[in-house]
Amino acid sequence: MKTAIDLTIHEEGLKHAIETAKRRNIVIPTFRQMKDPETHTPAAMKEKLKETGLWDVDSANLFRITWKNEPTNTGGLFGKVNYIELPPALTGVDARIVALVGKWFPTGAHKVGATFGCLVPRLVTGQFDPTVQKAVWPSTGNYCRGGAYNAQLLGCESIAILPEGMSRERFDWLETVAGEIIATPGTESNVKEIFDKVWELKRTRDNIVVFNQFDEMANHLWHYEVTGHAMEEVLNEIMKPGDRYAGVAVTSGSAGTTACGDYLKKLFPNSKIAVGEALQCPTLLDNGFGAHRIEGIGDKHVPWVHNVKNTDMVIAIDDEDSMGFIRLCNEPAGRKYLQSLGLREEFIDQLPLMGISGAANVLMAVKMAKYYELTSKDVVLTVFTDSMEMYNSRLKEMEEEYGTYTEMDAAKDHARHVFGVRTDSLLELTYAEKKRVHNLKYYTWVEQQGKTSEELNAQWYDAEEYWGSIQAMADSIDERICEFNGKVGIL
Repeated sequence: MKTAIDLTIHEEGLKHAIETAKRRNIVIPTFRQMKDPETHTPAAMKEKLKETGLWDVDSANLFRITWKNEPTNTGGLFGKVNYIELPPALTGVDARIVALVGKWFPTGAHKVGATFGCLVPRLVTGQFDPTVQKAVWPSTGNYCRGGAYNAQLLGCESIAILPEGMSRERFDWLETVAGEIIATPGTESNVKEIFDKVWELKRTRDNIVVFNQFDEMANHLWHYEVTGHAMEEVLNEIMKPGDRYAGVAVTSGSAGTTACGDYLKKLFPNSKIAVGEALQCPTLLDNGFGAHRIEGIGDKHVPWVHNVKNTDMVIAIDDEDSMGFIRLCNEPAGRKYLQSLGLREEFIDQLPLMGISGAANVLMAVKMAKYYELTSKDVVLTVFTDSMEMYNSRLKEMEEEYGTYTEMDAAKDHARHVFGVRTDSLLELTYAEKKRVHNLKYYTWVEQQGKTSEELNAQWYDAEEYWGSIQAMADSIDERICEFNGKVGIL
């Protein structure tokens, strides 16, 4: 059974992809360069980046698909991994909660990395022909933004699909990069409606290639290889003698980011992987369904790329807590209240780096710390997938609904939505519970999306071989990328 990412060469498509890259002066970075851009990025590309804005539609920004960009909007190069540590005065727990920051990727979200991982192997093998095919990006938000952006940089046309109820900022920006935008019914939880639209496109158009983040194994690989190594570097930087890495807490979404936990478990076998969702849609927790406001974590199914057997905990976060948390951290009265707690102004200035799903990730880490009774010697990692740059309209909506935000509101929100988070709606997974969650894949992927029960069983019964074969593919993809760049001949 083929489980690894297909790297078979399609000569005609490859010829056209090379011609496109030559015409548009495209050089494609490798996984090695994304992990260590300072050492391995070509000097000519660094010179180009000095004159390029972070969000510019310029192929040079392919080399900014890394956690290590200088935190600046224009002209930055590379440094250490961008992260922020949240103090106990904010979180209410002694454990050290550390979040990698996605704001400093092009498009302002780390999903641009996952979409790179999905598109590039097909492009450099000729399986995607940019002269005749369009890339379809089904998503609940940031993934289709990243996909449409990367497609532009790589000379490909794209179709972005996302629910009509997502934030206005997402649609406004997509209009600048996507060739076509399709809004499907519903909001965050309406993933099936997105899948239904994909099937409609497959039936009616013969020139599309679908890059579904929920079943593209390159999504898993990119986070295993790039995000996993970035987290390892952060741990090496911040951990003192006697400190312990406890685990990683991330919302499910497409489940690609959970792969960083798989990588870290090989280094820290006793560490935990906690996967989160909205309490209003507790699919992993108890087979539930519903709608919610934590944008970017589409649900009501278990993603095909989720290595459930390696997951230790499911945590549900009330979307009211996540929304209250972002209001606390972004309203002027909230900032003033946080200053009264003794938090430094430089730290408070960084809190808008945390978007809605990032707030949910932090609250997951808080729950995890409380459940396992973690101390100041324990480190819990998480990610800020994007920043408040995509959600300012949500703040305006809350002001219209609830009125002007005051310091008293901030104190209440902090007490209720952060300090008040408890260990309810949380499940430490037994073998049987892991199997239950894994088996939920059947209904979406085998019954609806054309996967086989044999591969579903392989993910579980041959888990080490199945997932290991995917995780070992970065070097092979890098070889194909280098061959492609060599034929393009720009560097």
